[in-house]
Amino acid sequence: MTSTTRPHPDPTAPDARVLRRDTRLCISLSGRPSNIGTKFHNYLYNVLDLDYVYKAFSTTDLPSAIAGIRGLDIRGAGISMPFKEAVIDLVDVMHDSAAAIDSVNTIVNDGGTLHAYNTDYQAAANLLRDSGISTGSSVAIAGSGGMAKAVVAALRDEGFADTVVVARNKSAGRALADRYGFTWQPELGTQTPDLLVNATPIGMAGGPDVEGMPFSAAAVGAAQAVFDVVAMPSQTPLITAATGKPVITGAQVIALQAAEQFVLYTGVRPTDAQVAAASEFSRN
Repeated sequence: MTSTTRPHPDPTAPDARVLRRDTRLCISLSGRPSNIGTKFHNYLYNVLDLDYVYKAFSTTDLPSAIAGIRGLDIRGAGISMPFKEAVIDLVDVMHDSAAAIDSVNTIVNDGGTLHAYNTDYQAAANLLRDSGISTGSSVAIAGSGGMAKAVVAALRDEGFADTVVVARNKSAGRALADRYGFTWQPELGTQTPDLLVNATPIGMAGGPDVEGMPFSAAAVGAAQAVFDVVAMPSQTPLITAATGKPVITGAQVIALQAAEQFVLYTGVRPTDAQVAAASEFSRN
Protein backbone atom coordinates (compact mmCIF):
# COMPACT_ATOMS: atom_id res chain seq x y z
CA MET A 1 0.00 0.00 0.00
CA THR A 2 1.42 3.40 -0.98
CA SER A 3 1.26 6.22 1.53
CA THR A 4 0.33 9.80 0.78
CA THR A 5 2.99 12.33 -0.19
CA ARG A 6 5.30 13.03 2.76
CA PRO A 7 6.41 16.55 3.74
CA HIS A 8 9.88 15.21 4.68
CA PRO A 9 11.38 13.18 1.79
CA ASP A 10 14.69 12.70 3.63
CA PRO A 11 14.65 8.96 4.52
CA THR A 12 16.81 9.59 7.57
CA ALA A 13 14.45 12.18 9.04
CA PRO A 14 12.79 10.94 12.27
CA ASP A 15 9.41 12.24 11.11
CA ALA A 16 9.75 10.89 7.58
CA ARG A 17 6.66 8.70 7.94
CA VAL A 18 3.53 8.52 10.03
CA LEU A 19 2.36 5.04 11.00
CA ARG A 20 -1.28 4.37 10.26
CA ARG A 21 -3.82 1.70 11.04
CA ASP A 22 -3.21 0.06 7.66
CA THR A 23 0.60 0.24 7.77
CA ARG A 24 1.98 -3.20 6.93
CA LEU A 25 4.39 -4.73 9.44
CA CYS A 26 7.41 -6.84 8.50
CA ILE A 27 9.77 -8.28 11.09
CA SER A 28 12.91 -10.31 11.57
CA LEU A 29 13.50 -13.18 13.98
CA SER A 30 17.07 -13.76 15.10
CA GLY A 31 18.96 -15.14 18.03
CA ARG A 32 20.96 -11.89 18.11
CA PRO A 33 18.94 -9.10 16.46
CA SER A 34 20.86 -6.22 14.90
CA ASN A 35 19.83 -2.91 13.37
CA ILE A 36 21.06 -3.80 9.89
CA GLY A 37 17.88 -5.29 8.43
CA THR A 38 15.67 -2.84 10.29
CA LYS A 39 17.51 0.17 8.90
CA PHE A 40 17.83 -1.35 5.42
CA HIS A 41 14.12 -2.04 4.95
CA ASN A 42 12.84 1.11 6.63
CA TYR A 43 15.23 3.21 4.51
CA LEU A 44 13.75 1.76 1.33
CA TYR A 45 10.18 2.08 2.59
CA ASN A 46 10.87 5.79 3.06
CA VAL A 47 12.66 6.29 -0.26
CA LEU A 48 9.95 4.46 -2.20
CA ASP A 49 7.09 5.97 -0.16
CA LEU A 50 5.65 2.61 0.89
CA ASP A 51 3.32 2.29 3.89
CA TYR A 52 5.36 -0.42 5.63
CA VAL A 53 7.44 -0.60 8.80
CA TYR A 54 10.09 -3.12 9.83
CA LYS A 55 11.06 -4.24 13.34
CA ALA A 56 13.60 -6.78 14.63
CA PHE A 57 12.72 -9.36 17.29
CA SER A 58 14.16 -12.36 19.07
CA THR A 59 12.19 -15.15 20.71
CA THR A 60 12.48 -18.08 23.06
CA ASP A 61 9.15 -19.47 21.80
CA LEU A 62 9.43 -19.91 18.04
CA PRO A 63 6.06 -21.65 17.48
CA SER A 64 4.24 -18.79 19.20
CA ALA A 65 6.21 -16.22 17.25
CA ILE A 66 5.31 -17.85 13.94
CA ALA A 67 1.68 -18.16 15.05
CA GLY A 68 1.80 -14.42 15.76
CA ILE A 69 2.90 -13.73 12.19
CA ARG A 70 -0.14 -15.61 10.95
CA GLY A 71 -2.60 -14.33 13.54
CA LEU A 72 -1.59 -10.66 13.39
CA ASP A 73 -1.34 -10.57 9.60
CA ILE A 74 2.33 -9.61 9.70
CA ARG A 75 3.31 -9.40 6.04
CA GLY A 76 6.76 -10.95 6.20
CA ALA A 77 9.60 -12.12 8.39
CA GLY A 78 13.32 -12.46 7.85
CA ILE A 79 14.60 -15.58 9.60
CA SER A 80 18.17 -15.72 10.90
CA MET A 81 20.30 -18.07 13.00
CA PRO A 82 19.35 -20.21 14.85
CA PHE A 83 15.81 -20.49 13.45
CA LYS A 84 16.38 -21.23 9.74
CA GLU A 85 15.71 -24.95 10.02
CA ALA A 86 13.42 -24.93 13.05
CA VAL A 87 10.73 -22.91 11.21
CA ILE A 88 10.30 -25.51 8.47
CA ASP A 89 7.61 -27.44 10.34
CA LEU A 90 5.78 -24.20 11.16
CA VAL A 91 5.15 -22.86 7.64
CA ASP A 92 2.61 -23.90 5.02
CA VAL A 93 4.42 -23.74 1.67
CA MET A 94 8.12 -24.44 1.07
CA HIS A 95 9.18 -22.81 -2.19
CA ASP A 96 12.02 -24.28 -4.23
CA SER A 97 14.72 -21.95 -2.90
CA ALA A 98 14.04 -23.15 0.66
CA ALA A 99 13.01 -26.74 -0.03
CA ALA A 100 16.14 -27.44 -2.06
CA ILE A 101 18.41 -26.77 0.91
CA ASP A 102 16.04 -27.38 3.86
CA SER A 103 16.64 -23.87 5.16
CA VAL A 104 14.36 -20.82 5.43
CA ASN A 105 15.39 -17.19 5.69
CA THR A 106 12.18 -15.50 4.51
CA ILE A 107 8.51 -15.98 5.33
CA VAL A 108 5.77 -14.20 3.40
CA ASN A 109 2.25 -14.18 4.82
CA ASP A 110 -0.34 -14.34 2.04
CA GLY A 111 -3.73 -14.11 3.71
CA GLY A 112 -2.78 -16.44 6.54
CA THR A 113 -0.79 -18.88 4.40
CA LEU A 114 2.90 -18.77 5.27
CA HIS A 115 5.24 -19.14 2.29
CA ALA A 116 8.90 -19.96 2.93
CA TYR A 117 11.85 -18.91 0.74
CA ASN A 118 15.63 -18.68 0.99
CA THR A 119 17.24 -15.55 -0.46
CA ASP A 120 20.62 -16.32 1.18
CA TYR A 121 21.30 -18.86 -1.56
CA GLN A 122 20.78 -16.39 -4.38
CA ALA A 123 22.87 -13.73 -2.66
CA ALA A 124 25.76 -16.15 -2.15
CA ALA A 125 25.55 -17.43 -5.72
CA ASN A 126 25.53 -13.92 -7.17
CA LEU A 127 28.50 -12.82 -5.06
CA LEU A 128 30.54 -15.90 -5.95
CA ARG A 129 29.73 -15.43 -9.63
CA ASP A 130 30.72 -11.75 -9.59
CA SER A 131 33.82 -12.17 -7.40
CA GLY A 132 36.22 -13.27 -10.11
CA ILE A 133 37.33 -16.19 -7.92
CA SER A 134 38.20 -19.17 -10.12
CA THR A 135 35.81 -22.10 -9.86
CA GLY A 136 38.90 -24.28 -9.98
CA SER A 137 39.87 -23.02 -6.53
CA SER A 138 39.98 -25.42 -3.60
CA VAL A 139 37.46 -24.39 -0.94
CA ALA A 140 36.94 -24.98 2.77
CA ILE A 141 33.65 -23.87 4.33
CA ALA A 142 33.20 -23.86 8.11
CA GLY A 143 29.71 -24.66 9.38
CA SER A 144 26.80 -27.03 8.83
CA GLY A 145 23.74 -24.95 9.74
CA GLY A 146 21.18 -23.08 7.65
CA MET A 147 23.55 -20.47 6.25
CA ALA A 148 26.16 -23.11 5.47
CA LYS A 149 23.53 -25.03 3.51
CA ALA A 150 22.81 -21.98 1.37
CA VAL A 151 26.48 -21.27 0.65
CA VAL A 152 27.40 -24.91 0.01
CA ALA A 153 24.55 -25.18 -2.51
CA ALA A 154 25.72 -21.95 -4.16
CA LEU A 155 29.31 -23.24 -4.34
CA ARG A 156 28.15 -26.44 -6.04
CA ASP A 157 25.83 -24.64 -8.45
CA GLU A 158 28.48 -22.07 -9.38
CA GLY A 159 30.94 -24.84 -10.27
CA PHE A 160 33.25 -25.09 -7.25
CA ALA A 161 33.97 -28.83 -7.16
CA ASP A 162 36.97 -29.12 -4.83
CA THR A 163 35.21 -28.28 -1.57
CA VAL A 164 35.46 -29.57 2.00
CA VAL A 165 32.86 -28.92 4.69
CA VAL A 166 34.59 -28.33 8.04
CA ALA A 167 32.19 -28.99 10.91
CA ARG A 168 32.52 -30.47 14.37
CA ASN A 169 28.98 -31.84 14.15
CA LYS A 170 29.77 -35.09 12.37
CA SER A 171 26.25 -36.07 11.36
CA ALA A 172 25.25 -32.61 10.09
CA GLY A 173 28.59 -31.90 8.46
CA ARG A 174 28.82 -35.23 6.67
CA ALA A 175 25.20 -35.09 5.55
CA LEU A 176 25.70 -31.61 4.10
CA ALA A 177 28.90 -32.60 2.29
CA ASP A 178 27.42 -35.84 0.95
CA ARG A 179 24.34 -34.05 -0.36
CA TYR A 180 26.43 -31.89 -2.68
CA GLY A 181 29.19 -34.33 -3.54
CA PHE A 182 31.78 -32.70 -1.30
CA THR A 183 33.89 -34.09 1.55
CA TRP A 184 33.61 -33.53 5.29
CA GLN A 185 36.17 -33.31 8.05
CA PRO A 186 35.94 -32.08 11.67
CA GLU A 187 38.95 -29.72 11.39
CA LEU A 188 40.93 -28.14 8.58
CA GLY A 189 44.27 -29.17 10.06
CA THR A 190 47.26 -28.10 8.02
CA GLN A 191 45.40 -27.80 4.72
CA THR A 192 45.58 -24.45 2.92
CA PRO A 193 42.61 -24.10 0.54
CA ASP A 194 42.46 -21.27 -1.98
CA LEU A 195 39.09 -19.97 -0.73
CA LEU A 196 38.05 -19.94 2.93
CA VAL A 197 34.37 -19.50 3.79
CA ASN A 198 32.98 -18.88 7.26
CA ALA A 199 29.31 -19.86 7.65
CA THR A 200 29.36 -20.00 11.47
CA PRO A 201 28.66 -17.30 14.09
CA ILE A 202 32.38 -17.06 14.93
CA GLY A 203 33.37 -13.38 14.86
CA MET A 204 29.78 -12.14 15.28
CA ALA A 205 29.23 -9.13 17.53
CA GLY A 206 27.48 -10.23 20.71
CA GLY A 207 28.35 -13.86 20.13
CA PRO A 208 30.41 -16.19 22.29
CA ASP A 209 33.53 -15.94 20.10
CA VAL A 210 33.54 -12.36 18.82
CA GLU A 211 37.34 -12.21 18.57
CA GLY A 212 37.76 -15.66 17.02
CA MET A 213 38.34 -17.06 13.55
CA PRO A 214 37.18 -20.45 12.23
CA PHE A 215 40.50 -20.98 10.46
CA SER A 216 44.12 -20.67 11.59
CA ALA A 217 46.21 -17.62 10.81
CA ALA A 218 48.39 -19.84 8.63
CA ALA A 219 45.40 -20.95 6.54
CA VAL A 220 44.21 -17.37 6.14
CA GLY A 221 47.69 -16.24 5.16
CA ALA A 222 47.91 -18.92 2.47
CA ALA A 223 44.39 -18.38 1.10
CA GLN A 224 43.80 -16.49 -2.12
CA ALA A 225 40.36 -15.21 -1.08
CA VAL A 226 38.04 -15.14 1.94
CA PHE A 227 34.23 -15.16 2.29
CA ASP A 228 32.65 -14.45 5.70
CA VAL A 229 28.85 -14.52 6.06
CA VAL A 230 28.91 -12.66 9.40
CA ALA A 231 27.41 -9.22 8.80
CA MET A 232 27.89 -7.57 12.18
CA PRO A 233 30.56 -6.33 12.19
CA SER A 234 31.31 -6.28 8.49
CA GLN A 235 35.04 -6.23 9.32
CA THR A 236 35.19 -9.50 11.25
CA PRO A 237 38.48 -10.86 12.57
CA LEU A 238 38.59 -13.15 9.53
CA ILE A 239 38.03 -10.32 7.04
CA THR A 240 40.57 -8.15 8.85
CA ALA A 241 43.15 -10.95 8.74
CA ALA A 242 42.59 -11.22 4.99
CA THR A 243 43.52 -7.58 4.30
CA GLY A 244 44.92 -7.27 0.79
CA LYS A 245 43.09 -10.34 -0.52
CA PRO A 246 39.79 -10.47 -2.42
CA VAL A 247 36.99 -10.77 0.16
CA ILE A 248 33.23 -11.24 0.21
CA THR A 249 31.70 -9.83 3.39
CA GLY A 250 28.56 -10.56 5.32
CA ALA A 251 27.49 -6.96 4.70
CA GLN A 252 27.36 -7.74 0.98
CA VAL A 253 25.40 -10.93 1.61
CA ILE A 254 22.85 -9.27 3.85
CA ALA A 255 22.27 -6.42 1.40
CA LEU A 256 21.58 -8.71 -1.55
CA GLN A 257 19.42 -11.17 0.36
CA ALA A 258 17.51 -8.31 2.02
CA ALA A 259 16.81 -6.73 -1.37
CA GLU A 260 15.20 -9.98 -2.54
CA GLN A 261 13.20 -10.15 0.69
CA PHE A 262 12.06 -6.58 0.09
CA VAL A 263 10.69 -7.58 -3.32
CA LEU A 264 8.87 -10.58 -1.85
CA TYR A 265 7.26 -8.43 0.86
CA THR A 266 6.28 -5.41 -1.23
CA GLY A 267 6.24 -6.44 -4.89
CA VAL A 268 8.53 -3.47 -5.60
CA ARG A 269 12.12 -3.90 -6.84
CA PRO A 270 14.48 -1.10 -5.77
CA THR A 271 17.23 0.02 -8.12
CA ASP A 272 20.82 -1.09 -7.60
CA ALA A 273 21.66 2.44 -6.47
CA GLN A 274 18.84 2.39 -3.90
CA VAL A 275 20.01 -0.99 -2.56
CA ALA A 276 23.58 0.29 -2.28
CA ALA A 277 22.40 3.42 -0.44
CA ALA A 278 20.22 1.36 1.92
CA SER A 279 23.12 -1.00 2.61
CA GLU A 280 25.44 1.90 3.44
CA PHE A 281 22.80 3.50 5.67
CA SER A 282 22.17 0.21 7.48
CA ARG A 283 25.83 -0.10 8.51
CA ASN A 284 26.17 3.42 9.92
